[in-house]
Amino acid sequence: MNAMLDVYRQYWRINILTMVEYRTNFFMWAGFTLIYHATAIAALWVTLTQFPSMNGWDFKQMAVLYGLWMLGHGFHNTFFITVGDVPLMIREGRFDRFLVRPLDPLFQALTMPQQIWPDELVLAIVFFCIAASYVGLHFSVSLVVFVIGVMLGGALIDFGIQLSIATLAFWVVRIDALRWVAMSLEQDFTRYPISIYTRGVRLILAFVLPFAFMNYFPATFLLHKTDGALELSPQVGLLTPVVGLIWAGLAYAFWRVGINRYQGTGS
Repeated sequence: MNAMLDVYRQYWRINILTMVEYRTNFFMWAGFTLIYHATAIAALWVTLTQFPSMNGWDFKQMAVLYGLWMLGHGFHNTFFITVGDVPLMIREGRFDRFLVRPLDPLFQALTMPQQIWPDELVLAIVFFCIAASYVGLHFSVSLVVFVIGVMLGGALIDFGIQLSIATLAFWVVRIDALRWVAMSLEQDFTRYPISIYTRGVRLILAFVLPFAFMNYFPATFLLHKTDGALELSPQVGLLTPVVGLIWAGLAYAFWRVGINRYQGTGS
């Protein structure tokens, strides 16, 4: 455990030193992140100027919806995003070196030196605070604890789905299309309340790829709204950390199956 902590400290030390050394690149990437999310939020605003609400959700409430998703997604991209590089590592044969080292292969994959910066997470925290104040939420200890739980649970859901897809690379070397589909479902469908979609899509977003637990169900609970998608109790929004732990646990179990099956790209 001490060895893993030392490696993790060195990993973030390298990230911070890289950020300091390549400041222009950092600011360019941070600017892109800001523009990407600003564009998405602006699209929501334009849409809601044409309609008074979307299935009972106004712009203020949908800003909270988007902010909750940003928190989980931003936390995932800060600490777990390199799991998406596993298929490429397998194709190039770089993953094999993890198997002969004393540390857990997944931990090694997650701590591969890269330019990982917490700019999206910081932006998510700032935006959610603004959105929460805008919609009239009163900050309290219980709210902070709830939001942190949603953020961590949402990040684990994101991580579990990405890890499951990455694990498939032990059997199917190229899975870029599947990863793109999952990312598109998450980024496009979570911007809106899932109640606007068909029942089949609602079930997928709630129980197959549970992105709805990243923001829709927690927002329904937080804003005291009635779930118009699957007619579930608003208390379901409290289950995001549990769903995240389950998804991450199942994904890791699947990962272990893949590791045991894997024989290297040269076999």
